[in-house]
Amino acid sequence: MKAKDIHSLSPEDIKKKIEEIKRELMKQNAQIASGTVPTSPGQVREMKKTVARLVTELNQKERNKA
Repeated sequence: MKAKDIHSLSPEDIKKKIEEIKRELMKQNAQIASGTVPTSPGQVREMKKTVARLVTELNQKERNKA
């Protein structure tokens, strides 16, 4: 996800997106652990970065409320 897209999301939407990506990341990690080669190896890294971006944006929005 682009930063521009993340900025436009509400905190509730960000939380939903984090959960969705984490579920997908667990599936990918299970495939890797079982020895199956993932379709796109770089996708795991990108998902981790996206989760970090979402968490950062969520923290910033919560800080701005206070």
